[in-house]
Amino acid sequence: MMDWTDRHCRFFHRLLSRRALLYTEMVTTGALVHGDVERHLRFNHEEHPVALQLGGSDPADLAQGARLAERWGYDEVNLNCGCPSERVQRGAFGACLMAEPRLVADGVKAMVDSVGIPVTVKHRIGIDQREDYGFVQDFVGQVSEAGCRTFIVHARNAWLKGLSPKENREVPPLRYATVHRLKQDFPHLTVSINGGLTTSEQVVQQLQAVDGAMVGREAYHNPWWLAHWDEAFFGEAPRAITRESVEAQMVHYMVCEAAEHGTPWSAIARHMLGLRNGLPGARRWRQVWSDHRLKGRSPHEVMGLAHAPTDAGYRVT
Repeated sequence: MMDWTDRHCRFFHRLLSRRALLYTEMVTTGALVHGDVERHLRFNHEEHPVALQLGGSDPADLAQGARLAERWGYDEVNLNCGCPSERVQRGAFGACLMAEPRLVADGVKAMVDSVGIPVTVKHRIGIDQREDYGFVQDFVGQVSEAGCRTFIVHARNAWLKGLSPKENREVPPLRYATVHRLKQDFPHLTVSINGGLTTSEQVVQQLQAVDGAMVGREAYHNPWWLAHWDEAFFGEAPRAITRESVEAQMVHYMVCEAAEHGTPWSAIARHMLGLRNGLPGARRWRQVWSDHRLKGRSPHEVMGLAHAPTDAGYRVT
């Protein structure tokens, strides 16, 4: 979810669900050790609970990243061992780390020894065309011995050559049974499942076999789904929440961000373009909020144009 789940996106999603654990986009240890820490780690206090997802392989750098995560107030630090992109592979982290469980275990131990917040790992069920269960079983076994107690498992292999990141989310077949077997073999661990989940019914079915579910792009493209999660999965009472109230809160957030950080409203609005999916007038609403010719207008003005009668049109000056 790099370039997707930034802090503006997470603020938006938190308006929809108060209980779901939110994850950052992957931040490399190199960016934290050698780059602008504040730019990468600053987040809104409303985002809690929120986890920082790290990309890296050097135990010392991972420990430093974990300490920064704790210092900045994150609720969890997560090591990404699932991203298959060639750029990530060149950095020797992501899914290619599954071939080096000892190195991952060393990194996890360095992180666990450095912080008091949970250290978790996200990974695939295999790499390339290797589909034997023993491969992922050994990976989870070695890494759990280093102190990791929570694994988020994308139920597909990662093909490191020949497929794009997008194809890696679609071409390798989903094998949910492999994730279920991991939970059976490691009952003392927390195992969450990821991949291909698009409905609450599917999530409920998976929760009969595992401890949790991670949803990525479906939550991004159809964010109103999140508005039902607290009631459906956390036993919360129904909330008096509407798409209009969420949009109004986002407009207020845009105004504050512009005043405090100079953030253009378009950098924030792009994350909420799926809010009215399936409703009459949704296409025009999206067009208005994504119209960069309106960047000189205030967010309140843009919201007014987005909700104007469809035959009224709007004029850009």
